[in-house]
Amino acid sequence: MRQAILDLEESKIREVANAGIGRDDVLAFWFGESDEVTPDFIRQAAIDSLQKGETFYAHNLGLPELRDAVAAYTSRLHKPVTRDRIAITSGGVNALMLAIEMLVDAGDEVVAVTPVWPNLVAQPRIMGANLKRVSLRPQAGAWSLDVQELLDTITPATRVLVVNAPNNPTGWTLTRAEQQAILDHCRRTGTWILADEVYERLYFEDTANACAPSFLDVAGPDDRLVVAHSFSKSFLMTGWRLGWLAMPAAMTHPMGKLIEFNTSCASVFTQRAAVVAVERTADVTPRVVAHLKACRDRLVPQLQAIPGVQLAVPKGGMYAFFQLEGFGDSLDLAKRLVTEAGLGIAPGNAFAAEAQGWLRWCFASKDLGRLDEGVRRLQGWLARR
Repeated sequence: MRQAILDLEESKIREVANAGIGRDDVLAFWFGESDEVTPDFIRQAAIDSLQKGETFYAHNLGLPELRDAVAAYTSRLHKPVTRDRIAITSGGVNALMLAIEMLVDAGDEVVAVTPVWPNLVAQPRIMGANLKRVSLRPQAGAWSLDVQELLDTITPATRVLVVNAPNNPTGWTLTRAEQQAILDHCRRTGTWILADEVYERLYFEDTANACAPSFLDVAGPDDRLVVAHSFSKSFLMTGWRLGWLAMPAAMTHPMGKLIEFNTSCASVFTQRAAVVAVERTADVTPRVVAHLKACRDRLVPQLQAIPGVQLAVPKGGMYAFFQLEGFGDSLDLAKRLVTEAGLGIAPGNAFAAEAQGWLRWCFASKDLGRLDEGVRRLQGWLARR
């Protein structure tokens, strides 16, 4: 067995969830998904496909209809993108792993902005890369990036920069000017940018296209940029395992070969559902975003009112990332909250060592009352201490 695999840390989020799964008395906010089911018309498209007998292999890069729909969807939000720059993948996780497999050799240097979803730092390690971290820094509960520190870290020896914005877990988001500065620098160093932008539509600031700033807004079609997306968040399709990549056209055919040796293709019936989801995004995503904003605005003030809590209002995503003063190990604290308070939230040190003492609360709850009850449980537990 490869030592790099043996050395991978198990998910601390899953460790906390395993302590509470099966308990009816635990309110679970640990995973990054809504508790709302996929809309009926999306599910019906998959049912119709199955009833037609579409149970066979598809093209490695995805159905042409879906690639066209994704290209059109992306072009409405950003600069025009054509089908020959789109690959459909078996989930956002698969999209990110494929990109790393495509770009990283053993011994390459990869720079990652952290705290971040742990898969994004594990994937380069799986490929044998040397990983450097540039940490966001908290101030009064808000996390921000020292852009100059990042640029100083990226050198001609840096093969790939991995950045996730809007960020899981902190809610931090890059500005357009910051993206331009990073892109210009990476052009000089010859560094690829792998941008995880799966939360771009879950953005609560007022913008012309209801979307967070994207590297696709500033990059040219041939820049060394790969952008990963998922149907999970904005379309309520977490269990469908479907995502996509936007990349330079010259990279697409090799990506198809790589997909062949990973998953061969995404299933046809899930892709049929995704076509409908993208074409009817106006019937899904604006409602999802409005509800998540209501969830955020319900939860965050209640948490901010608890003595000792450090928490800033997140601009994007579906998480409240907060610090409780007086507690050390996040994993121990999260496990205690499960067993002693019936409250399931993710430990901050699952995302980076610098997030020790922080907790991530996924507020994507269909029932706002669940958020209120969760806060009451946290307050009650703190009072009993």
